[in-house]
Amino acid sequence: MTDKKIRPFGKKDELGYVFGDMAGSFVNLFIDAYFLTFCTYVLGISPAWMGSLFLFARLWDAINDPIMGSFPDRWMIGKSGDKFKPWIKIFMVPLALSGILCFMNVPLEGVALHAYVAFAYVLYGMSYTGTSMPFGAMASVVSTDPIDRSKLSRARSIGGTLVGMVALSFVPVICFDKNSNIIPERFTMLAVLFGVLCIVCYVLLTKLTIERVRQSENSQKEKFNYKNVLKAVVKNRPLIGVMVATVGSMLFITGSGQVRSYLFKEYYHNTSVMTLLSLSSLPIIIVCFPLVPKLVAKFGKKATLMAGIISSTIFSVITFMIKIENVYVFTVLSILAMIGQTIFTILIWALVTDCLDYSEWKLHERSDGSMYSIYTFSRKIGSTIASSGISFALSAIGYVAGTNVTQSAATIDGIYNLVTLIPVATCVLELIGIGLIFNLNHKQTNQMYAELAERRSQKERG
Repeated sequence: MTDKKIRPFGKKDELGYVFGDMAGSFVNLFIDAYFLTFCTYVLGISPAWMGSLFLFARLWDAINDPIMGSFPDRWMIGKSGDKFKPWIKIFMVPLALSGILCFMNVPLEGVALHAYVAFAYVLYGMSYTGTSMPFGAMASVVSTDPIDRSKLSRARSIGGTLVGMVALSFVPVICFDKNSNIIPERFTMLAVLFGVLCIVCYVLLTKLTIERVRQSENSQKEKFNYKNVLKAVVKNRPLIGVMVATVGSMLFITGSGQVRSYLFKEYYHNTSVMTLLSLSSLPIIIVCFPLVPKLVAKFGKKATLMAGIISSTIFSVITFMIKIENVYVFTVLSILAMIGQTIFTILIWALVTDCLDYSEWKLHERSDGSMYSIYTFSRKIGSTIASSGISFALSAIGYVAGTNVTQSAATIDGIYNLVTLIPVATCVLELIGIGLIFNLNHKQTNQMYAELAERRSQKERG
């Protein structure tokens, strides 16, 4: 039931969700973009071993994520009555600490060094699961109104964009010298700063955002059945479509972020342009932020997404088919391709919430924490394919780890091909997931919310 005495949904909730996504992004995006770079260049670990680590960590996630994601559905902790906030508070400090450990230039060698790197990365993965799962699922209890949820989706897309645009855009300037050589201690310094900001932002999330929808006493006493959740997922076609598209999206977010530094360092010999590429997100988000909701109101989420994906596909194919020698021309084409991915980022969380409601609408099964954890695992699958695939691909094309190593011409050409292939693969999976599998159009979505509202109204009337 819903507590009517608390303040109604408003700007504080949206602002809280901005901070919530910023919190995780300070650690997550930094590790996604630079952990591989730090380990291969600074610690001298081979890309093939890093690929094995990424693969092992995700296999562990396959076991760990659904278990941790079901915690809020299984147990209510604390006295506040909140379902998700207490779990965020438990894991936010370990997440911040894991980010620092990942960028420590430790005086270790051999087995000890590899064991340390593995421990730091697995700790990060589990801690990020512990915060991101409840944060993502929390939208379902902040408000039941689809418009409010769209606002929350837009708010969290802003959070990650701000971190990527403002904080990460200056990493190349701070952590590389004028000759594009890495300065290891700067990475550690930024990891500490990002860890502190992570905790501060999570605290702001818990203070500004209210969980309004409470479980009834009967539902809390019911025995949780994970088999029912799995059956509901298999029958939830929109969720399957979103998961396929999300795997593609994570190839772009994680893959491009990780390997981009190799491209600008080895192929273009100009890491400073990475800052320009990151800062370009600002005008894109300024335009998309007010425009996308208007397009959704008129054409629906699916049609708006498809327009963005098709646009991104065109520019991505150009950079893959034609080798761009000028760094600024390449950057411009990359920025144009980024517009479609920005639209995807803004809308994807609203689609996930639609999928959770679809389960209640068609299947009469709602376990937000568990179902959201299964969706989030698709994000990790995408990250795994990107991280492991890039690591193994770097090894296959002859990349040699180390600080002062000159790569061969064939390796440098291979880096370009790898970087430009990733966005194309992203678009193909997004076209399949949203264009072919996802089956909630504008009319069906409106019908779903109208019928759910009627059902809930009947329950409240007794």
